[in-house]
Parts: sequence; C-alpha cells; structure tokens
Amino acid sequence: MSLYYFHLRDGTDTLLDSEGRQLEGAEACRAVALHEARAIISEDARSGRIRLDQRIDVEDENRNLVYSLNFSDAVEIVPPKTR
Repeated sequence: MSLYYFHLRDGTDTLLDSEGRQLEGAEACRAVALHEARAIISEDARSGRIRLDQRIDVEDENRNLVYSLNFSDAVEIVPPKTR
C-alpha cells in the first residue's frame, strides 16, 4: 500500500489533500479519483450548477503526479434527441 494525495483544481484555485489515502496502486487511484469527481458533480447538480472545469490530480507520497482526471472525462453528457 502506498500513500496518495487527491488535489482538487479548477485552473484558478487548488484544494490540497493534506492527509492522503493508503491505496493499492494506480488502478485504485483512478477508481477513487473517478468516484470523488462524480460525487462532487452530483453535489453540484443538486445546487443546479455543474462545473466541468475542475480536475483531480493524484500525487504519490513523493509528490509526483501519477494521475489526473478532468471532470469532463468523468461523465458522459447525453444531449436530448431531436425529433
């Protein structure tokens, strides 16, 4: 198990994860980042405004970037069908 930090960024501001999480490698990091992004998007939807300009950057215990997930890649936007 290794320690990974999940930082939330929007191009202007950064919310740093100071605690990190113990996970079993890269696949677990991707799964957690996707889950967290979708949870934030869900909360945004409840308030009526979804921000897809955010991303989660995952760093290892040495503060090396190991994964980055743009919120726009965390969901599929399905437009309405035209008749």
